Amino acid sequence: MTTLTWIIGAGRGIGRALALALAREGGTVVASARNVEDLKALAGEAEDLPGRIVPQPLDVTDRAATARALAEIEARDGLPDTVVLNAGTHASMPAARFDARVFDRLVGVNLMGAVNGLDAVIPRFVARRRGHIAVVGSVAGYVGLPTAAAYSATKAAVIALCESLRPDLAQFGVRVQVINPGFVRTPLTDQNTFPMPFLMEPDAAARRIVKGLRSSTFEITMPRRLTWLMKLLAALPYPLLFALTRRAIPDEARPDAIVAAGCARDGEGS
Repeated sequence: MTTLTWIIGAGRGIGRALALALAREGGTVVASARNVEDLKALAGEAEDLPGRIVPQPLDVTDRAATARALAEIEARDGLPDTVVLNAGTHASMPAARFDARVFDRLVGVNLMGAVNGLDAVIPRFVARRRGHIAVVGSVAGYVGLPTAAAYSATKAAVIALCESLRPDLAQFGVRVQVINPGFVRTPLTDQNTFPMPFLMEPDAAARRIVKGLRSSTFEITMPRRLTWLMKLLAALPYPLLFALTRRAIPDEARPDAIVAAGCARDGEGS
């Protein structure tokens, strides 16, 4: 039987690679993202594959629109077997430039986007007594990292959310997994100005995710070396942890750079 997977956040990066990987194996994928052109290009790339990709444009920060999208999918294709909640964004924010608006944006997409997807699918899966939900977190959710207060906080929340839901929903035949990638080459990581250890290509990450989705494990991670390094970091006593993470503060977040940037902005405004 052909499986039906709904991927929210499928326009680019990991979500796009995962959609193509599942279509190569004959699955039907409903691909959602805000950018309609990205979805059209994705569906076109799948035309010669054994499976198919069906575009379903969606802004997952709109809760009502997310519920309507699921209703449309169910009417057209049936209720999905698996839902992958992958919508996410990132912004670096030096602590000295703390900005609540950055939190508004990242919480709105990374956390509430996942919550809106869950709000739509959980009642339907519970009623059916079967379903599979995978939410994309990050190894950045294991420990708070310098200049990533908003991003790390949202990803830590996603991990805790999935930990809470897994045993509860298992009673109703609904399986919950969390996907915690390290550095994967995507439009978001292309913006990074620092070295990214163990950087993976999206196709390699997608293959790992496909394998993980078929397993009974709770957490799907990649690459393993970075995952264990981050888990070890999170297990350290705080004095040692902060001694190490302090070294990871980028140059642009250090006092001299912050002062210089502030002076430059003041000069532009004079």
